[in-house]
Amino acid sequence: MLRSRVPALRYGLTTTAVVLAVCFVVALLSWLSYSDGRATLSSLTARGLGDVVSYSDGAVEVKWPAGTARVAYENGDRVVGKQTQIAFDPADPSRAVIPGSDLFVSTDRALGGVTFAIAVALLVLSVGGVRLLLAVRAVRSSAETVSVRRIRLQSGLMVRSWLEIDGPVERWLPVYYDPVLVTLPSPADVELRGGRVAVIDGVTVYPSGRPVTKHPRGRRLDNPVRPDPETRAPTGLAAQIRVDAVFLVPAPFVGLFWAYLDGTGFTGWITTTLIAAVLGFWWGAFRGSDPS
Repeated sequence: MLRSRVPALRYGLTTTAVVLAVCFVVALLSWLSYSDGRATLSSLTARGLGDVVSYSDGAVEVKWPAGTARVAYENGDRVVGKQTQIAFDPADPSRAVIPGSDLFVSTDRALGGVTFAIAVALLVLSVGGVRLLLAVRAVRSSAETVSVRRIRLQSGLMVRSWLEIDGPVERWLPVYYDPVLVTLPSPADVELRGGRVAVIDGVTVYPSGRPVTKHPRGRRLDNPVRPDPETRAPTGLAAQIRVDAVFLVPAPFVGLFWAYLDGTGFTGWITTTLIAAVLGFWWGAFRGSDPS
């Protein structure tokens, strides 16, 4: 009888929920900022043609027949002396914007934040759903008994468990971590369903990727021929979080790069860093990081 023990699924659902929660908060805040910007722009119903006459303290001064206004404009010195279209409030001409001014830029960025957060959420849900669907289909497929060896491979920041499958064509199957892998003899006969899902001592071990026929790259560590049955295998979310904390390291640098590229400053840095951090944890869960 198969035992229902799926720590990888629980960890995957947890990291997915965290990513979705962060995306929801980012999308909500971005939408509120976008709504405020659109409301301001929609109140500027009058149009005119004027000149940019000066720039100081982060704003340009524009003049046109109906009035004058100071408009927030980053690096506005490059538009001084040029003619420009002006949108302004007919009841208060001092409330105005011009193409490229800060209000347009911030509103566009806020809309981009909404789009980006939704795209990340859809990506996480879709790839997770496909992985789950393939695993369920494999569980329901016919089974065969194969001889396998459990190995661990470290490639870059990622450490994963693999099953090295003997046969006419040797295969390597990446699998999600389960404590039963730690005490698996090498080699051992296990039940393989659909060529992807292994049943080890009644415990179902799910694939964390597709099987390959070429030895995967990375520093290899084999299970002992006769592992100590008393070995204490890492269990629980805390063990997974400790090993996946390494994926937090690139997050601040990703945020810094994006803030520089997009010109969003501290707000862009903290938002991108947060999303990159939770995606790092999710990536470790999705790829099947091994805390043993």
